[in-house]
Amino acid sequence: MIFRKSNLIFFFGLCIILVIQNCKKKDDVIPNVYVDFYLYLSDPDFSALNAIGNSVYVTGGYGGIVIYRKSIEEFIALDRACTYAPSKECERVNVDDSGLFAVCPCCGSRFTVTDGYVVEGPASRPLKEYGASFDGNNVLHVFN
Repeated sequence: MIFRKSNLIFFFGLCIILVIQNCKKKDDVIPNVYVDFYLYLSDPDFSALNAIGNSVYVTGGYGGIVIYRKSIEEFIALDRACTYAPSKECERVNVDDSGLFAVCPCCGSRFTVTDGYVVEGPASRPLKEYGASFDGNNVLHVFN
């Protein structure tokens, strides 16, 4: 069996490309977990949500959930697991002092709390969002 020089170069080039592609860090996907709970804004633990622009942390989801009040009627619920490497325990975003961004203490990725979009990497995917339905009075339903 005779190998041509061009075939050999092509084969090794292909191998090198495959090795390089497999060594690159890939964004992990946040696993789907069941989320279905109700928050009562009259509960002192969630009283911060009575003001627009405030947020609270709750258990649930994959890495915990941050709930942010966008307007009188609108809330957003985001998983705290950073989309860069969600399996790492340190990769749980925290809302910064401005109240506008969720920051990963491990990789430094920054996300907007109003929609979970990435504003600074290395993460390239937005935070996982859960449904949030407000009854207009006192009860917030968070679900997927």
